[in-house]
Amino acid sequence: MKKFLTTAFLFMVATMAFAQAAAPAVAEGGTPVRFLAHLSLAIAAAGCGLGQGKAVSAACEGIARNPQAAGDIRTTMIIGLALIEALVIYALVAAFAIK
Repeated sequence: MKKFLTTAFLFMVATMAFAQAAAPAVAEGGTPVRFLAHLSLAIAAAGCGLGQGKAVSAACEGIARNPQAAGDIRTTMIIGLALIEALVIYALVAAFAIK
């Protein structure tokens, strides 16, 4: 798992590095800041995915152990997923604000 995460992270960084604008944007001074904004958004999205996966996994396990509490567990899980997703939306807004 550690090799997969390392490979995925390096691929993500390489993709963002090659997707940057040409040399005139470097003279304007905007490229390094944009790169960091994109990198922070990618890290936030990756963390969000991991957190949501763990939350859904725990909710499924809880429902399997106690099917009568499925409604309460599902409601709590959806609220938690919305809060986790809100963190990535904040990172997206910050990345747009930097641009």
